[in-house]
Amino acid sequence: MAKHQFQTEANQILQLMIHSLYSNKEIFLRELVSNASDAMDKLNMLVLTDEKYKNVSFNPRIDIKIDKEKKTLTLSDTGIGMNEEDLMNNLGTIAKSGTKAFLENLTGDQKEDSNLIGQFGVGFYSAFMVAKKVEVITKKAGEEKAYKWISDGTGEFEIEDASKDSHGTEIIMYLNDGEEEFLETYRVESIIKKYSNHIAFPIFMDKEKTIPAKTDDDGKEIEPAKTEIENVQINAANALWTLSKSELKDEDYKSFYETIAHSSEEPLAWTHHKAEGAIEYTTLFYIPSKAPMDIYRVDYKPGIKLYINRVFITDDEKELMPTYLRFLRGVIDSADLPLNVSREILQSNPVMSKIRNASVKKVLSELSKMMKKDSDKYNTFYKEFGNVLKEGLYSDMGNREKILELLKFNSLNSDEMITIEDYVKNVDEEKKEIYYLAAKTSLDLLKHSPILEKFKARGIDVLLLNEEVDTIIFPMVTEYKEYKLIPAADAKFDESEDDKKEKEELAKSYEDFTKKLKEILGDSVKEVDVTTELTDSPVAIKIDKEDPAYMMAQMMKQMGQATDAPEPAPILEINPKHELVEKLKESADVNLIEDAAHVLLDQAKLYDGQELDDTADFVVRLNRIIAKAL
Repeated sequence: MAKHQFQTEANQILQLMIHSLYSNKEIFLRELVSNASDAMDKLNMLVLTDEKYKNVSFNPRIDIKIDKEKKTLTLSDTGIGMNEEDLMNNLGTIAKSGTKAFLENLTGDQKEDSNLIGQFGVGFYSAFMVAKKVEVITKKAGEEKAYKWISDGTGEFEIEDASKDSHGTEIIMYLNDGEEEFLETYRVESIIKKYSNHIAFPIFMDKEKTIPAKTDDDGKEIEPAKTEIENVQINAANALWTLSKSELKDEDYKSFYETIAHSSEEPLAWTHHKAEGAIEYTTLFYIPSKAPMDIYRVDYKPGIKLYINRVFITDDEKELMPTYLRFLRGVIDSADLPLNVSREILQSNPVMSKIRNASVKKVLSELSKMMKKDSDKYNTFYKEFGNVLKEGLYSDMGNREKILELLKFNSLNSDEMITIEDYVKNVDEEKKEIYYLAAKTSLDLLKHSPILEKFKARGIDVLLLNEEVDTIIFPMVTEYKEYKLIPAADAKFDESEDDKKEKEELAKSYEDFTKKLKEILGDSVKEVDVTTELTDSPVAIKIDKEDPAYMMAQMMKQMGQATDAPEPAPILEINPKHELVEKLKESADVNLIEDAAHVLLDQAKLYDGQELDDTADFVVRLNRIIAKAL
């Protein structure tokens, strides 16, 4: 017998489960049944596709046994089973990519953390919510040796040799005092029907059956009533997605979602579609009500299972749906793919490509309907997944227009979020330009950006994009239908001859002052220019889009390559009509002008959503200016 320590993350979760007051303990059964179903799915695929398993028998079933005397609840399956290495990897460590994110979200508050456990679903470890000891007897299909895994959940587990007639896994739970409800057949059956009714494999359990008394013609009892134990199937065992929508109720869809998403929360929406014709396939996609915890992790767990004629193929293939729809949970089932399809073939298979493309269009279409018909539900969706959806603007050129129409934007002239279709209703139809300002900063700071002053003066609306993903993606989005998307800093408006003349005169009169500012600021600015487009702010910055360094950085971004090259120095624009600039121009205090030049440049950077290179220097200079003013 060998003793082993749980992986740190596994031990943390076990301690939470054992010591937290968890209000929905029944989900442990859902998790174990789902694991058993997955084990049989995997064996089914191998028996059909792998020569090594062709002689392995496949008689799929899950059995639940109750022993009230020993206070044990046992769940067994005829799936692929595990060997010693599998036991170490699957029951000694945390394999799910989202688990670290789950642990990072823990608050230290027992009540909040226990609710988090229910949202996440923690597979096998959930057994310790109700059991003081768990034994797992298992034998891997095609192998001779069987093993027993034993633990009381306190930090260690043991693995020893065992005997088992056939492949599969048996989990024996020795229940804690107070958990006797899970030894009642009616309670167990109700949990199975609630969470696992549509697991594709039959679930059996012994139940008492009452045989009524036998009577003669006169009604006299010949044989008294009695009870017999009968082994019966307690779930429907239909692959839910294969049933027609008319046969299914909302409750059916919701219970199936809880099983495949390992979530106790209801889905926000779902779409069930059967395609017939040249290619036949069925899809059932769910949108969760909350974002999965690993949604922004590179190692996120994909949520789509692929079946071929109801034979499970994979649930670990990120290429089944594009990454910007990675929040989806559900099933794709096709009759037109080979059972022995490999991951490489899957990625290049024309049938799979058509299914994927059609499925993406279907999902986007359903989201569009939700946006128009149920704005509250769509707002919930957008709050959770809007930033993920935006990634499609970069990665899915074919659906870029549809994705743009699903986005919601803050704007200069609106207190509520608007769509791009709302925006273009007020666009100048001669110029056909959509203006946007993107910076990773607060919305309030963005609304007061000096760049917007020329738009405010003309009453022109501007889309305000203040998420980090916006600054990366929107520079690559250049058009929507016949309209051009223009960064606010690049917008050009017609000037009268008088305006041009005034600007030339101001630039000439400030020529010495702009040279002085350039000398003071050195390489931190490319140049200092006079502008007549500012109305309230003394200064603003902009980037020269013709600068080779800028052009190279943009090209690298479009190629999806990170670069450590510094951003090109900005152009500092000054407002010659602003009182502060006018007074600085006339000042003879060299030290004041130097401090003010640096503070104004930093101020412009802050409005642009940038971090200051030297915050301490900014504060020291600002304090010196204030002291002189007092």
